[in-house]
Amino acid sequence: MTAALAGLRVIDTTHVLAGPFASYQMAVLGAEVIKIEDPSDPDQARLQGSDRALSNAGMGTAFMAQGSNKKAVGLNLKTAGGREALKRLIATADVFVENYRPGAFDCLGLGYEEMREINPRLIYCSISAFGATGPRREQTGYDSVLQAFSGMMAMTGDQDSDPMKCGAPVVDYATGTTAAYAITAALFQRERNGKGQHIDVSMLDVALMLCSPYVTGFLWNGSHPKAKGNRFPFATIGLYRASDADLMIAASNIEQQRRLWIALGREDLIKTSNDQRLDHHAEEETALVQIIATMPADYWENFFRERRIPAARVRDLREALADSQIAGRQLLHKHTVPGSRIDGLTVPVAGFTMSGSAPGLTFPPQAVGAQTDELLRDVGFDEAALESLRQEGSIK
Repeated sequence: MTAALAGLRVIDTTHVLAGPFASYQMAVLGAEVIKIEDPSDPDQARLQGSDRALSNAGMGTAFMAQGSNKKAVGLNLKTAGGREALKRLIATADVFVENYRPGAFDCLGLGYEEMREINPRLIYCSISAFGATGPRREQTGYDSVLQAFSGMMAMTGDQDSDPMKCGAPVVDYATGTTAAYAITAALFQRERNGKGQHIDVSMLDVALMLCSPYVTGFLWNGSHPKAKGNRFPFATIGLYRASDADLMIAASNIEQQRRLWIALGREDLIKTSNDQRLDHHAEEETALVQIIATMPADYWENFFRERRIPAARVRDLREALADSQIAGRQLLHKHTVPGSRIDGLTVPVAGFTMSGSAPGLTFPPQAVGAQTDELLRDVGFDEAALESLRQEGSIK
């Protein structure tokens, strides 16, 4: 089986989460991804994660979550030798991804206009906090900053609590997914016109895309989203306390709410329009609070599932990963690396599968510069040149 992106070469100079996740999604589909890091200042995600020993060794779980299938090259781009090495790699590449402050790579002579002269077919993707245009273009930011800036945090939590960020770095991963999608679209267009192009991905833009219905509603009639916690406009969608645990119910549409009230023996609460549901929220909520409290959450989860009403008991991550549904999918991959400190490392691969070319992993995350010599030899550096670059601090 040939992987979907087999034969493509991606040069990845990104760090932390959004950029590395974009290239990771290409790597799991077969692209050759070459991760470039400064030997003296590698990807900071290497130093972060749930295992301090691994973080201190530069193999933190935050890094390894999206580090598989990537070759590692150590280049100091502040040196002429490091930049020359990168240019030679770019000349052989299909895609280049960077997530430094807008303009930083231009100052190094590595901007899109310079690189397209070397490789006219290059897809050059820039990822930044606020994008390459606009008055905030040079500001930096991480997931939490963009959740705060975009209004997302202000609508998360409830009205009696402080604003809250999402528990997972959703803007980072949504930005990575967006970048991977844009790169793939650009590659598809290149197949038709033979030309590369520059892609500008903004984390702020992505955060606002995640808030699309609220943005649209506000721009239409000034309806400002409020922090509503686990409450929804319709009472038949929301978090209710069973006798032992919390249960999320999502009888979203008219037919589902009809089935719910029939199942609960409250046909008197069936509504025939969404306006009626909005107007009678308090009455319906009171009924559900009383009914759901009478039985355990597992009972209700099974009860509603049998009646085709979406519902789930709130689980922690340990329990979610132990569910048989996960084992029945191809989401998780365990690396076998005998003798290595990361033997048995298990990571998520992709949120999809494909009948003709399923995403997958072939080798684990690499140490900084693990393939430097191998890959630079392939682009014309002999042993003497490599040693010279090493002595001047350009490579590792």
